[in-house]
Amino acid sequence: MNAVDLLIIGAGDRGTTYARLATAVSPAARIVGVADPREPYRQRLASRHAVDPSRVYSDWREALDAERFADAVVVATPDRLHLEPALAALERGYHLLLEKPMATSIADCEAIADAAEASESIVCVGHVLRYTDYTRKVKLLVDSGILGEVMAIQRLEPVGFDHFAHSYVRGNWRREEEAAAALLTKCCHDLDWLRYVVGRPVVSVASFGVLKHFRPEARPTGAADRCLQCAIERRCPYSALRCYLDRAMVGERGWPLDVVTPDATPQRIVEALATSPYGRCVYACDNDVVDTQVVTLAFEGGALATLTMTAFAPMGLRETSVFGSLGRLMGDGTHIDHDDFLSGTRTSVGVTPPDAAGAGDLAGHGGGDLRLVQSFIKAVVSGDRSSVLSSPVDVLESHLVAFAAERARRTASVVRLTPTS
Repeated sequence: MNAVDLLIIGAGDRGTTYARLATAVSPAARIVGVADPREPYRQRLASRHAVDPSRVYSDWREALDAERFADAVVVATPDRLHLEPALAALERGYHLLLEKPMATSIADCEAIADAAEASESIVCVGHVLRYTDYTRKVKLLVDSGILGEVMAIQRLEPVGFDHFAHSYVRGNWRREEEAAAALLTKCCHDLDWLRYVVGRPVVSVASFGVLKHFRPEARPTGAADRCLQCAIERRCPYSALRCYLDRAMVGERGWPLDVVTPDATPQRIVEALATSPYGRCVYACDNDVVDTQVVTLAFEGGALATLTMTAFAPMGLRETSVFGSLGRLMGDGTHIDHDDFLSGTRTSVGVTPPDAAGAGDLAGHGGGDLRLVQSFIKAVVSGDRSSVLSSPVDVLESHLVAFAAERARRTASVVRLTPTS
């Protein structure tokens, strides 16, 4: 195969990102179809990639029911809508790039993993953190034995106060019944990363989480239901005007503005803030996902790990410390420091920055977005699955850990797991 023709199902942020990366980094990739129920978004993506109008669909079923016209499908629909298009694509013999999380229930995740294992298709789940040079080097160091026995890992996911307000208070992931628990939708990356780096199954999990701040009782005196009418919004870090309009006024047009409206001009932003969920006061929303959560994992062999997810930090890189019997690693995705206990020295390990190869600022997640797409296309072109590090079977266990952690949080208990392999 010399070229890879891609059908994009879901023309939101992730679908658009994968499409742009694919064509930016690989001459073998072409976007030949798009399906999305939102006309402005599907037309925007179709226009950017010169998709034939006959291959622009409002319903993914129409796209997959048509005579096959692509080699691979990207499923980047809302999380709760992954199962049906993923299974349909596999049934029709398409290769599949499936955005994380695989699905929002254990049964659906297992169904996708089973279908992928039974299929001859190449299937890749969007766990982009597995593909970074940083992750590769951390895993190599851990596996080399330079730390001795891994005793514990401490990981922080600083979601970002403005990012959390956008996505998890006002936005698409604010309610569990409409999406899933924040731990699954945001931190399945981190649980998967911990499992991948340690290289051993998780045998038990505990968790505590709260929705403490983004509630009506925390609402400041004088706050209005919408930021456009609020007399104190300039004194609020979560102001929608600060988050969206101020950025539009200085010429920004990308995420998160293009989620609020596909035409992210200041005028359109103001119009959207007057009527859409994104203009609401963060203390007057219908959100119910936790804003802070701590998860503790026990791995086979005795290693322990903690993951802290919090809204209450500047949006930044994930911070990780790996504690071993002979040394410690500290890193944030861009650098790694190694403390050697025997010599008493600290060594910095270089991390290769992502080569965007014309992809501009789209090589997100420390280059993981870029390298995942490259790996998927390489596998499809060559037929060699070895470049895909995140098949559904590979990542099923970390999804099950997320569900177990939520069960532990809700029941205030320690949940024991049976390893999947």
